[in-house]
Amino acid sequence: MLAVVRMFALPRRLAGLLIAALAIVLLDPRPALAVEPGVPDPPSNLITDTGAGKISAADKDFVIKVRLAGLWEIPAGEMAQDKSKSNRVKGIGADIAEQHRVLDQLTRDAAKKLKIQLPDEPNEDQQGWLQEMEDANVGEDFDQVYIDRLRAAHGKIFPAIATIRTSTRNDTVRKLAQRANQFVMTHLTLLESSGIVDFAALPTAPAPNAAPAGATSANPVLSAADAGSGSPSVSLPVIGVVVLVAIGGGLLFTRRMMNDPRRRYRQRRSSGGYGY
Repeated sequence: MLAVVRMFALPRRLAGLLIAALAIVLLDPRPALAVEPGVPDPPSNLITDTGAGKISAADKDFVIKVRLAGLWEIPAGEMAQDKSKSNRVKGIGADIAEQHRVLDQLTRDAAKKLKIQLPDEPNEDQQGWLQEMEDANVGEDFDQVYIDRLRAAHGKIFPAIATIRTSTRNDTVRKLAQRANQFVMTHLTLLESSGIVDFAALPTAPAPNAAPAGATSANPVLSAADAGSGSPSVSLPVIGVVVLVAIGGGLLFTRRMMNDPRRRYRQRRSSGGYGY
């Protein structure tokens, strides 16, 4: 008899665990999600680097600008290690300077292959930024100048890299742009990790072009998809509640049927007695 009781109790316990797990997943799906993966590293080895393809004036200007970036950001990073009192800013300066040395070597290799003449010193604006850092007081004053100047410069070069990466006909420039994109994204993140970026001083993105009044999509299927791309009419938690109610109702009905006296009476009659 005890074995029979355990046989019926085990499924109920499993059902309880199932309901609890289902509630966690449906009502709050975040615990069931995997840890966010790291930022993917584009497979640069899949891009050829033979110098093949026509080189535009924009391509040459891009290679020169990457070289110029290193010419002032390397000494700026070295200055950060001397004039900052913040270990965080010191580390940011050291990381960016070292990474620019690597990027600078990639740039010089590309320029040599493409026969592009590179500058040997920063331009006038960059020299002025370095002088501004030299004149800044040691500590917080220097930190603010260093972080804001580099953050603004990286914000300007970032869209330029995207334009070259998607438009160049030359494989060497394409590969340099892809690599430079990863460096710049890393530097933006490092600079912002200082916690002192003046985001309010950054340039505002231009407003998107407004569609003409009454304009509709030429593709009705696409328009329908866009119209339905908002929030779904039934949310995931609501679906979860419905499923849980259905499961609970089914278990309750099953339990009542098993405990129904008339059912036990019929079972006993079929077995010829009351189980004594």
